[in-house]
Amino acid sequence: MDNAHNLDRERFAAVLALMHRIRAFEEAAIAAQKDGLVLGAIHPSIGQEAVAAGVCGNLQPADLMLSTHRGHGHTLAKGAEPLAMMRELFGRAGGTCGGKGGSMHIADFGVGMLGANGVVGANIPIATGAAHGLQLQGSKQIVACIFGDGAINRGPFLEGLNWARVFDLPVMFVCEDNGFSATTRTRDMTGGAGASARAESLGIPAVEVDGNDVLAVDAAARTAIADIRAGKGPMLLHCRTYRITGHTAVDPATYRPAEEVEAQRGNCPINRLGTALALAGMDKAELQEVHERAVQEMNAIAAQAQATDWPDPLAAFTDVQDMGDPRERAF
Repeated sequence: MDNAHNLDRERFAAVLALMHRIRAFEEAAIAAQKDGLVLGAIHPSIGQEAVAAGVCGNLQPADLMLSTHRGHGHTLAKGAEPLAMMRELFGRAGGTCGGKGGSMHIADFGVGMLGANGVVGANIPIATGAAHGLQLQGSKQIVACIFGDGAINRGPFLEGLNWARVFDLPVMFVCEDNGFSATTRTRDMTGGAGASARAESLGIPAVEVDGNDVLAVDAAARTAIADIRAGKGPMLLHCRTYRITGHTAVDPATYRPAEEVEAQRGNCPINRLGTALALAGMDKAELQEVHERAVQEMNAIAAQAQATDWPDPLAAFTDVQDMGDPRERAF
């Protein structure tokens, strides 16, 4: 953040507020899970907020996005209402998916968020298909597809990127590389130079950035999105970041040295942007107020979600596709 003194203070104060809101949302969700209010796994993105803020801050409302099982931050940054998101995690009425999707399948078509996905890499061909549909319609919309570093070792990565290149589709692939595939270091199970090299081998331009520097992510995403919207075809943004929490909210992450995690706390995107804004003239009290306001907002939202009614049991039969009896159709 060498350009901190020339920072657009108003714009990046809003980015800081967004990152604080993402973190506060997840901290409130983790606390709620401990209280038995959230059933199923929560995969926090604490420490990775710069990717969500830097990428989604440059998308237009009509643009589409697909995310991973670690998708709260992306969904919030794309414009989803946090109360509807929290209700979804709690399985309550008024959730973004009526309480049926939960954390790993959260979606909000109203803001172009086509869904998180519990299957690693499965969002990549979906994003590619969505981009192909936009191209056929002659639309100026683009698709952003965010996935983790573990996804590049699965077949959908090759299939999706290859199809996007062959048809020059308007899609930005974003590898949110936190260095771990669940509980294993990704470098120990990845051949070659990784996501960028693989994209470039398919003819897709790739840019690597410090994923904990929201200024760098913002600048790279803005350039890539402008190029894609101008018809230059797919691109890949490789953001190297770090997951401060475990793989899930209940994972103690004992597979990592404690000193490694502690060092990354100081390197987290919220701390780094706060330092940059302080250099640009934002005082300590203002920075603290941004943090406290986010915590108060999300704690109040969690309480409101808890007070929300359960869905009508008959809603279980809506939004369900009847494919018929497989014994009649498959044999």
